Amino acid sequence: MREAERRGLDEQAVLVAAGLADLAVSTLGTALGTVRGLLRRSDATELAAQAEQDLAARGRLVLDRYAAAPPAHLEVLARHALAARERASDDV
Repeated sequence: MREAERRGLDEQAVLVAAGLADLAVSTLGTALGTVRGLLRRSDATELAAQAEQDLAARGRLVLDRYAAAPPAHLEVLARHALAARERASDDV
């Protein structure tokens, strides 16, 4: 790779990183403003309880999605073989 191309890619990476950092800061500022507004509400306790339940449900979904081990390969093959054998015996 030529030096000019590498420098261009480095510059592009810095620009993307700076853009992501700016997005994160602006998002955080917006989130803090929203939290301040929510804390002023009279039903803040109920909102906090509901938010906790929502976060727990979301966490449960994430754990179910990523923590569950996929079925063993040989187990899947055995189930397919058993189903094929049962179909063959039904055809007879």
